[in-house]
Amino acid sequence: MGGFVWYASTDNPELEKVEVVLQDVNVLDVNRIEDNARLQVTFLVSNPSAKTFTVPVLSYDLYADGEHIGAGVYSTEDVAMPGRAAFYAGAEIPLKNIFRLSSNAVDSALYDSIIAGESLNYSASGRITVETAWSIVEKDF
Repeated sequence: MGGFVWYASTDNPELEKVEVVLQDVNVLDVNRIEDNARLQVTFLVSNPSAKTFTVPVLSYDLYADGEHIGAGVYSTEDVAMPGRAAFYAGAEIPLKNIFRLSSNAVDSALYDSIIAGESLNYSASGRITVETAWSIVEKDF
Protein backbone atom coordinates (compact mmCIF):
# COMPACT_ATOMS: atom_id res chain seq x y z
CA MET A 1 0.00 0.00 0.00
CA GLY A 2 2.82 2.41 0.86
CA GLY A 3 4.32 2.02 -2.61
CA PHE A 4 1.02 2.96 -4.23
CA VAL A 5 0.74 6.14 -2.17
CA TRP A 6 4.35 7.05 -3.00
CA TYR A 7 3.78 6.43 -6.73
CA ALA A 8 0.59 8.50 -6.76
CA SER A 9 2.31 11.42 -5.04
CA THR A 10 5.01 11.64 -7.74
CA ASP A 11 2.48 13.60 -9.86
CA ASN A 12 2.05 16.30 -7.20
CA PRO A 13 4.96 18.61 -8.18
CA GLU A 14 3.70 18.64 -11.78
CA LEU A 15 0.10 19.29 -10.75
CA GLU A 16 1.18 22.20 -8.53
CA LYS A 17 2.35 24.04 -11.67
CA VAL A 18 -1.28 24.84 -12.57
CA GLU A 19 -1.83 28.55 -13.25
CA VAL A 20 -5.08 30.45 -12.67
CA VAL A 21 -5.77 33.98 -13.94
CA LEU A 22 -9.00 35.95 -13.67
CA GLN A 23 -9.68 36.64 -17.32
CA ASP A 24 -12.98 38.50 -17.39
CA VAL A 25 -16.07 39.59 -15.46
CA ASN A 26 -19.23 40.49 -17.40
CA VAL A 27 -22.74 41.45 -16.32
CA LEU A 28 -25.21 38.94 -17.76
CA ASP A 29 -28.42 40.42 -16.40
CA VAL A 30 -29.81 42.59 -13.62
CA ASN A 31 -32.96 41.79 -11.64
CA ARG A 32 -34.20 45.18 -10.42
CA ILE A 33 -37.14 43.60 -8.56
CA GLU A 34 -34.93 41.39 -6.38
CA ASP A 35 -31.97 43.83 -6.49
CA ASN A 36 -29.36 41.38 -7.69
CA ALA A 37 -27.25 40.75 -10.75
CA ARG A 38 -25.76 37.72 -12.46
CA LEU A 39 -22.13 38.09 -13.47
CA GLN A 40 -20.14 35.73 -15.64
CA VAL A 41 -16.70 35.21 -14.14
CA THR A 42 -14.09 33.64 -16.42
CA PHE A 43 -10.84 32.14 -15.19
CA LEU A 44 -8.10 31.09 -17.60
CA VAL A 45 -6.58 27.86 -16.28
CA SER A 46 -3.24 26.81 -17.77
CA ASN A 47 -1.36 23.54 -17.58
CA PRO A 48 2.37 24.16 -18.08
CA SER A 49 3.19 20.64 -16.87
CA ALA A 50 3.48 17.35 -18.74
CA LYS A 51 0.63 15.73 -16.75
CA THR A 52 -3.00 15.76 -17.89
CA PHE A 53 -5.50 16.73 -15.20
CA THR A 54 -9.08 17.83 -14.61
CA VAL A 55 -10.48 20.59 -12.38
CA PRO A 56 -13.28 19.43 -10.08
CA VAL A 57 -13.41 22.63 -7.96
CA LEU A 58 -12.27 26.23 -8.14
CA SER A 59 -13.44 28.33 -5.19
CA TYR A 60 -12.78 32.06 -5.12
CA ASP A 61 -13.34 35.43 -3.51
CA LEU A 62 -14.13 38.18 -6.00
CA TYR A 63 -13.07 41.82 -5.61
CA ALA A 64 -14.02 44.96 -7.52
CA ASP A 65 -11.68 47.94 -7.12
CA GLY A 66 -10.19 46.22 -4.08
CA GLU A 67 -13.53 45.70 -2.31
CA HIS A 68 -14.70 42.15 -1.57
CA ILE A 69 -18.01 41.59 -3.37
CA GLY A 70 -18.56 37.93 -2.56
CA ALA A 71 -17.45 34.33 -2.96
CA GLY A 72 -18.15 31.82 -5.70
CA VAL A 73 -17.45 28.23 -6.68
CA TYR A 74 -16.91 26.59 -10.06
CA SER A 75 -17.61 22.90 -9.59
CA THR A 76 -17.75 19.80 -11.75
CA GLU A 77 -17.62 17.42 -8.78
CA ASP A 78 -20.94 15.90 -9.83
CA VAL A 79 -19.47 14.99 -13.25
CA ALA A 80 -17.41 11.81 -13.52
CA MET A 81 -13.74 12.45 -14.26
CA PRO A 82 -13.96 11.24 -17.90
CA GLY A 83 -16.71 13.82 -18.54
CA ARG A 84 -14.71 16.83 -17.32
CA ALA A 85 -12.54 19.07 -19.47
CA ALA A 86 -9.09 17.51 -19.79
CA PHE A 87 -6.18 19.89 -19.36
CA TYR A 88 -3.49 18.33 -21.54
CA ALA A 89 0.13 19.51 -21.42
CA GLY A 90 0.28 23.14 -22.53
CA ALA A 91 -3.51 23.57 -22.52
CA GLU A 92 -5.22 26.85 -21.57
CA ILE A 93 -8.94 26.53 -20.99
CA PRO A 94 -11.34 29.27 -19.84
CA LEU A 95 -13.63 28.14 -17.02
CA LYS A 96 -16.83 30.17 -16.76
CA ASN A 97 -18.93 30.52 -13.65
CA ILE A 98 -22.14 32.39 -12.81
CA PHE A 99 -21.69 34.69 -9.82
CA ARG A 100 -24.76 36.16 -8.10
CA LEU A 101 -24.26 39.63 -6.66
CA SER A 102 -26.80 41.04 -4.22
CA SER A 103 -27.13 44.81 -3.98
CA ASN A 104 -27.03 44.63 -0.18
CA ALA A 105 -23.68 42.77 -0.26
CA VAL A 106 -21.69 45.82 -1.37
CA ASP A 107 -21.70 49.60 -1.23
CA SER A 108 -24.54 51.00 -3.37
CA ALA A 109 -22.20 53.16 -5.48
CA LEU A 110 -20.02 50.13 -6.27
CA TYR A 111 -23.08 48.00 -7.06
CA ASP A 112 -24.34 50.69 -9.45
CA SER A 113 -20.92 50.84 -11.15
CA ILE A 114 -20.86 47.06 -11.54
CA ILE A 115 -24.34 46.73 -13.05
CA ALA A 116 -23.69 49.71 -15.34
CA GLY A 117 -20.76 47.78 -16.80
CA GLU A 118 -18.25 50.49 -15.87
CA SER A 119 -14.57 49.69 -16.17
CA LEU A 120 -13.53 48.34 -12.77
CA ASN A 121 -10.43 46.56 -11.58
CA TYR A 122 -11.61 43.02 -10.81
CA SER A 123 -9.40 40.55 -8.99
CA ALA A 124 -9.81 37.16 -7.36
CA SER A 125 -8.09 34.92 -4.87
CA GLY A 126 -8.97 31.37 -4.05
CA ARG A 127 -8.10 27.72 -4.33
CA ILE A 128 -8.12 25.35 -7.28
CA THR A 129 -8.28 21.57 -7.01
CA VAL A 130 -6.59 19.60 -9.79
CA GLU A 131 -7.00 15.87 -10.15
CA THR A 132 -5.54 12.94 -12.06
CA ALA A 133 -6.55 9.32 -11.77
CA TRP A 134 -3.89 8.97 -9.05
CA SER A 135 -3.59 12.32 -7.28
CA ILE A 136 -5.48 15.35 -6.02
CA VAL A 137 -3.71 18.66 -5.35
CA GLU A 138 -5.12 21.92 -3.99
CA LYS A 139 -3.32 25.15 -4.83
CA ASP A 140 -4.02 28.70 -3.69
CA PHE A 141 -4.04 31.48 -6.26
